[in-house]
Amino acid sequence: MRKWYVPLTVAGLGGLGVLLLSDSGRNVLRWLGRYVRWNSEGLLEWNEAAEAELLRLQEAVTSIAESLQPRTELGR
Repeated sequence: MRKWYVPLTVAGLGGLGVLLLSDSGRNVLRWLGRYVRWNSEGLLEWNEAAEAELLRLQEAVTSIAESLQPRTELGR
């Protein structure tokens, strides 16, 4: 994986450069900024729903982990 660090970094920085320096990239950023401002309430609702789902998944994983632990018998 180490041999991919430099190419991936260059590709990522190149992509950001295209996004920031090209007209179409700047138009996408402007649209994204307007969209986020207009729909901030919807994003907050989605964030709360995602957080609740993550908590539910964490509880399920914890329950599975507890059920997989070896049980010790008392009195032996």
